[in-house]
Amino acid sequence: MSGGHHASLTGPEVRIRHGAATHVGRVRDHNEDSLLAQGRVYVVADGMGGHAAGEVASGIAVQTLGELNARDRVRSEDVVSLLRTTNARILESAAQNPEQTGMGTTVAGLTVVDAGGADHWIVFNVGDSRVYRFLGNRMSQVTQDHSEVREMVDAGLITAEEALRHPLRNIITRSLGTDPGPNPDVWVFPPHPGERFVLCSDGLSNEIDDRAIMVALQRHDDPQDVADALCHAAVEAGGRDNISVVVVAFDSDEDDGDEADTAPRHTLLPT
Repeated sequence: MSGGHHASLTGPEVRIRHGAATHVGRVRDHNEDSLLAQGRVYVVADGMGGHAAGEVASGIAVQTLGELNARDRVRSEDVVSLLRTTNARILESAAQNPEQTGMGTTVAGLTVVDAGGADHWIVFNVGDSRVYRFLGNRMSQVTQDHSEVREMVDAGLITAEEALRHPLRNIITRSLGTDPGPNPDVWVFPPHPGERFVLCSDGLSNEIDDRAIMVALQRHDDPQDVADALCHAAVEAGGRDNISVVVVAFDSDEDDGDEADTAPRHTLLPT
């Protein structure tokens, strides 16, 4: 934002509400997703590896990233560093437990960082779990899927509609649990009162479209009601995968007088 007042994410006039829901779906026999909505750290992780290994990997991810809550001041670099730590811990666990060989997880998250002495949101992503942002009755997908079909859409080989049913739609190009570790995508941007975020695994985004997500945000004020409604809708639509949703709402009594520069900016950080 350029020079004007900008909302803070701390203080007595600030309220951050959240809700979370997860469901095994109609097809899988166990849930490999893990989620976190605690303090000011919000994460959805979609584990892979079969048997019990997927939930081990996603569990390591949310547990490690939850360590951000114990820090007084978090910078963007700290988030990226902790994602590297997460990757190393997943590899270490797999090395010690042969049945976990090959396990991995996506991760999509939202937390608060100090950028230039002011509170900012940071959105981070590895894989095809997503973060959406809803502000001014408009919704956008902040994250970009790290997937085969996303690359095919970007290359003009298939349409976005074809990607939804493409046989390679579940093949991701980045995940935690790889050596060398993946580079996460991060976006850092100032907060705006009234904005809301939806974090979800692809068990939601593969079952219902973006418009249905936006309608749920318009219909319900309580983030828990939004999370429950979205989870239910994905199950009703087929529930072919585990479904996890975290919804975050930022409210402030402060006057948000500067509406400039509201779009999240992709930030390249040193690897």
